[in-house]
Amino acid sequence: MIKFFTTDGKFSFLKVGTQLLVVAALVVGVVAFVGNNKTVTLNVDGKVSSIQTFGGTVDQVVKAAKVELKDADRVSPALDAKVDNGSVVNINLAKAVSIELDGARKTVNTTAPDVAGLVSELGVASSSEISQPKEASLEVTGSFVSISTPKTISVVADGKDTSTTTTATDVATVLKDTGITVGTNDHISQPGNAPIVQDMVIKVSRVDTSKTAEATEEVPFESVKSDSAELFKGEEKVTQKGVAGSLVKTFKLVLVDGREASRTLVSSNVATQPVAEKISVGTKARPVATPAPKAAAAAPAASGPTGAPNEAMWDRIAQCESGGNWSINTGNGYYGGLQFSSPTWLANGGGAYAPNASLASKAQQIDIANRLYAKNGLSDWGCAHAA
Repeated sequence: MIKFFTTDGKFSFLKVGTQLLVVAALVVGVVAFVGNNKTVTLNVDGKVSSIQTFGGTVDQVVKAAKVELKDADRVSPALDAKVDNGSVVNINLAKAVSIELDGARKTVNTTAPDVAGLVSELGVASSSEISQPKEASLEVTGSFVSISTPKTISVVADGKDTSTTTTATDVATVLKDTGITVGTNDHISQPGNAPIVQDMVIKVSRVDTSKTAEATEEVPFESVKSDSAELFKGEEKVTQKGVAGSLVKTFKLVLVDGREASRTLVSSNVATQPVAEKISVGTKARPVATPAPKAAAAAPAASGPTGAPNEAMWDRIAQCESGGNWSINTGNGYYGGLQFSSPTWLANGGGAYAPNASLASKAQQIDIANRLYAKNGLSDWGCAHAA
């Protein structure tokens, strides 16, 4: 209680004045305290708090809040700006964020408080694929964000060339997203883990190894020669025609998009054995011609090849040699009804008629036979007995 009287009970103006001065000082002090104390809103990377402070500047408010700033941090308003009751101070701390942008890793410095702010600073398309939610906060250190921007690529598969825009990070994901199934043997033009780049072409080649094919080849026959005492030296005669065999080969095929890319031999089997050609080679010596005795008078000249006196004899010999077929070509090196070899035919003037006896007339063949007969008799014919 404030006393305004002296000890003797009298009212004292001096005491009253002194007490009034004390009360006035207290009032002024309370007013000054209330006037300097402010409530300031502090927003640090989206974390909002209210600060009671006597500080008059942003710098004093920050220090009062015990926020340690670095040079790269962003503060609004500026540190030397005055603050009033109800002022808002925004602080964006500098952050070192590790990012992977379209497969390339690097570290960026940002004051963005969240992923959305970082993406905006980087200037990438809003439709990009981002590994973190856009509202996720960024830490000063240790944050990682993967960003894949949209790219236009071509996918070629099953006869179709499809253009598509994708934010997939690798080839395998693109194929999965487009619904293309890749078989065990199929070939992809790019590895599955290859990063996607603008204008990339991904080709899927269908590889089929389930097919086989067969091919038949000819097996050549052998020629077997044997000596024959029935033929004169220098003469040969085919006694058995050769026949080629057949070989069946089986191949395993590799088809790429339906076209044969390679083949591998897996088996080879003889389907038909070849038949050997048999040739008789003459070993008989030719007889030495002896001159005929001189006749008392010369025989009349023959009227021509068709009227030769030996025509009937040659018919009999031809019947034995060739079955009487004067134009036969047996394929054994002997020609015509009397089976002339080409060397014998030409050596006795047959070339004037035809290249070989089978192409000459019967009369022409008898003419050459008469010439040969005049030299050697019937020793040149195995069917001489038929004469």
